[in-house]
Amino acid sequence: MKQNSPQYLIILLIVAMNSIGLSIILPLLPFIVETYLQSDYVVWAISGLFSIYALCSFITAPILGSLSDVYGRKKILLLSLFGSALGYLLFGIGGSLFILFLGRIIDGITAGNTSVLFAYISDNTQQKDRIKWFGYISAAMGIGKIGGPVLGGILGGISIALPFYITAFLMLISGLIVYFFLPESKQKKQSMKEVNHINFNVFKLLSAMFQLKPIRFYLLIGILFYLILTVFQFNYTLVLKDTFQLTPTSIGVLFTLIGVFEILSRAVFLPYLLHRYSSKLIQIFGLSLITMGLLSIVGSLYFPMVLFVPIALSLIIIGEGLFEPTYINLLSTAVSEDEQGKIQGANQSLQALNTIVVPLFAGAVYYHNPTLHYVLLSVLAMGSIFYVKKMIR
Repeated sequence: MKQNSPQYLIILLIVAMNSIGLSIILPLLPFIVETYLQSDYVVWAISGLFSIYALCSFITAPILGSLSDVYGRKKILLLSLFGSALGYLLFGIGGSLFILFLGRIIDGITAGNTSVLFAYISDNTQQKDRIKWFGYISAAMGIGKIGGPVLGGILGGISIALPFYITAFLMLISGLIVYFFLPESKQKKQSMKEVNHINFNVFKLLSAMFQLKPIRFYLLIGILFYLILTVFQFNYTLVLKDTFQLTPTSIGVLFTLIGVFEILSRAVFLPYLLHRYSSKLIQIFGLSLITMGLLSIVGSLYFPMVLFVPIALSLIIIGEGLFEPTYINLLSTAVSEDEQGKIQGANQSLQALNTIVVPLFAGAVYYHNPTLHYVLLSVLAMGSIFYVKKMIR
């Protein structure tokens, strides 16, 4: 597939639609959940909805990725998109808390579209071009963070269930676009692999990945990176509320800023730097920016100045945008063409595991001492820089 092929534009469109759909519903979760529970229990139910989704994704993402290596990307991508459409449709229909959890379980079980899309790009690009296209996909994800929450608020004002129906519709349309317009990326001879019990065992799939020495090192880097990112995303809203007393509107503006910097870092800054520096240097630079952003948060907790907020956010988001696509490319180039789905699925699974486990410990540390919380994150970020310098050639 040539770089100007319309298939690339289809992929970016699908990613953007999915991102918009997901961000539409996030601001409305508390309102739809409180129709079934007393206000004191809403936070626990929302945590449960996120955790059950992450648990299902942890189990199935590497399985779906592995199966896409066997049966092709298109079939698994269709399964994932139509599964998500059903999950959001059930969420909109509601009727009971059980139905909400059932919707999240279905969506989590079929949550393999991100890893399969990355594998699709890997099938059709030369190694030197993959980082750029991984960055473009990630930038398309950032589009939803700009307009999605605003659109969700407008639609939610009409009907609390309407945004969930709109999201289900977007997933359905994405699936139809894939079915009619996106060709299969794997050659038939590439897909003629046998399916065995390992393809359906998340622990054996992950174990097989970790037994390969270079991949083990790379995945450990990813675990560190996503741990830092998950903790930051989970708790920074509390910092904005507790330390700076920002209003929901102000926080919403800052999250729009996050979306803008995600797009700029991945679609503009990253391609520019790739022409001038190695991917390793870009990774180190990205992690360094994240470290400086976290240290800015530490400084803001000692000297509460609102100026620290946009500085910290900008540094962290730009650093994330530079590091993540180069990291995904690192994984892609470490395995054969027949294992692209497996490695990307393993990466998505480990991200989901972070989402399950990390917030519990992060919340406890933040409750004990918010400053210590971000000091520890800064130390981890600095440690990851030295780890990358030592382990990656």
